[in-house]
Amino acid sequence: NQVLNLSPFEVKFAENRAFFTEGTELFSKGNLFYSRRIGATPLHYYDVEGKMAINERIVKNPQESKLINATKISGRTKGGLGVGFFNAITKPMYALVEDDTKKSREIQTAPLTNYNILVFDQTLKNNSSVSFINTNVMRNGSDYDANVSSALFNINNKKNTYMVDGNVSVSAISREKGKAETGYAHTVTAGKVGGNLMFQLSQELYDDKYDKNDMGIMFNNNYLDHYLWIGYRWLKPGKWYNSMGLNYNNNFSRLFKKFDNQKVNTYFQTYNTNVNGNVQLKNLWYIGMLASYAAESNDFYEPRERGWSYRAPQSIRFNIWTESNSAKKYKINLSYTYSSQNLLNGKSFEYAYFQRYRFSDKFSLSQSLTYSPAFNNVGFYDKVYSNGSGPLQDIVFSRRNRNTVENLLTAKYNFNNKSGISLRARHYWSRVTQKELYDLQTSGDLQPTKYTNMALEHQNFNAFTVDAVYTLQFAPGSFVNLVWKDAIFAFDESIQYRYFKNFNETIGAPQNNNLSIKIIYFLDYLDLKKKRKADKL
Repeated sequence: NQVLNLSPFEVKFAENRAFFTEGTELFSKGNLFYSRRIGATPLHYYDVEGKMAINERIVKNPQESKLINATKISGRTKGGLGVGFFNAITKPMYALVEDDTKKSREIQTAPLTNYNILVFDQTLKNNSSVSFINTNVMRNGSDYDANVSSALFNINNKKNTYMVDGNVSVSAISREKGKAETGYAHTVTAGKVGGNLMFQLSQELYDDKYDKNDMGIMFNNNYLDHYLWIGYRWLKPGKWYNSMGLNYNNNFSRLFKKFDNQKVNTYFQTYNTNVNGNVQLKNLWYIGMLASYAAESNDFYEPRERGWSYRAPQSIRFNIWTESNSAKKYKINLSYTYSSQNLLNGKSFEYAYFQRYRFSDKFSLSQSLTYSPAFNNVGFYDKVYSNGSGPLQDIVFSRRNRNTVENLLTAKYNFNNKSGISLRARHYWSRVTQKELYDLQTSGDLQPTKYTNMALEHQNFNAFTVDAVYTLQFAPGSFVNLVWKDAIFAFDESIQYRYFKNFNETIGAPQNNNLSIKIIYFLDYLDLKKKRKADKL
């Protein structure tokens, strides 16, 4: 689900490849494995332009690393020891560039790369366990290698009402032969997890050198966070409800270590707290709400420059939602969210609904719609360098309005218990209208920009995708999948369109159609062994 990302961090996407979603329980230990790293954008994809001559242009630059092979083995012994091994290899990737005389050459964007995971997980009594996991990325040639190890524990009392769990992790990034930059991280949580009253207190620390991004995903390091969670559950049905829950959360984040050349003399990052609750009514409907508060904070990442920070304003958020009985033929979910900031009168809303109707056991249709308008939102805009390429001179922020609409339609029809077809159509539209520019001060505050000739560049992003899949099970565990995909991605500065005008413009944009067939045949080793014995007899 492609989105317009205005944040300083990458977007985490869901994994849809069957090989990486089946039997992955062991490999998810410690949150060290983000499977979309396998076959991701080549390491030096964005470096090609810097390696080209003035008269050269890019002819081809593949956006995905090609997978040569992937192997996954996992299981558990009678003694409760789980063992998992994963290996994947991606081939070297190259961009093709061409000069004015049509002479072409290749620029390597990714080396031959080997990915490994080894995990051991020993179950103990009272649903407790201890684990060890290691991830390793080895790259051919001069590119760096990465190794991350984590030891985990989860200890419960006999009644499973109290627990303590956590992990200790170490990363080693080898950028030069014989030299590795090591980082450290740990998480520890203790609390009461049974009964009506529950609570948890936890600490999470990532030092400034810890890095698990080569096979895992993390958005930043260099922090020390503390969390408090208290919850109370009413499990015995009352006159008008079946169950209720009320939770309180309290989060505090600070830097582990100050940045080099840090402009603001503080360790403090963020503080936020919220109260949320939900109730299941006698008719099996759910109702929930959330109210949260975030104090004025120091955002060290939105400026996109190490050592700089943005003084983010205090904000409040309120959310209410309801969900109907999912056992009924017709199901509906409704949600409303309101947020406000005490800077430039910033406000945002989100209206969302989901509905599904089961016409029969064979046919169902569902649709979801989310509309998210934001007004006077503040964020990074650009950097200004002396003489265009000299030292950093200023960091520019903008006040902007953003409207986002996501519409998703899904249909499923089963011909019988062995074959069926599914259709999924998604339209995502996000429009950003720039209103005013500001210069970021070393204090983290904003002042109206001094650059009167800097143009306001708006953004208009559309993603329209259709996925149709026909599946036939021709033997136990064996399938034929016929897949048709249509994708349109359009980006420009046209912000004057209304929804349907914009949708028509998107449909007329260039599109990519893809038709593929995949056959999966399941071989049962025990059946083959029995057949061999029968043939010998």
